[in-house]
Amino acid sequence: MDAALRDHLRKIETLVERMNGIADAKLRADATELVRAVMEFHGAGIDRMMEIASESGAQGWNLIDAFARDDLVAHMLMLHGLHPADLQTRVTEALNKVRPYLHSHGGNVELIDIADGVVRLRLIGSCHGCPSSTVTLKTAIETAIFEAAPDVTSVECEGSAELVNITKEQLWQESPNTLSARNT
Repeated sequence: MDAALRDHLRKIETLVERMNGIADAKLRADATELVRAVMEFHGAGIDRMMEIASESGAQGWNLIDAFARDDLVAHMLMLHGLHPADLQTRVTEALNKVRPYLHSHGGNVELIDIADGVVRLRLIGSCHGCPSSTVTLKTAIETAIFEAAPDVTSVECEGSAELVNITKEQLWQESPNTLSARNT
């Protein structure tokens, strides 16, 4: 996920938190209803756009696939429950993207389960005996998953005593530069 998109998503989360903190209950309810109505309107429009694209045959489905690969559009589709790939597929694709990096450090990852927004993984192999390397690999995996599937709430890893489980919010609190450095 690029930094501009990450910043925009954080801004939205901050504004929603501020809106939920409005002391005046009527004003808070009106603001919440306004956001809900705008979201429903946008969701219906995006859903119709996806329908029109799918009705155009192979070209339309190619366009839908392109939507799913674009960070901004993919997040919009997920926000409205319209992403063409299900959660399992998005997590599997994220793991496949990070595997070459894991293999270069003597490791691998196995998907155990996805339930209630929690992804359970098993880390396999050694990371050349270095606990910090293991944590770096785990962070690379989590970053890939949260970017491909922001609807995941947390990632739990088995296979290394040094590892702690992390939520999306904890991961995103780190600077984008730190996350980028961990993925190289």
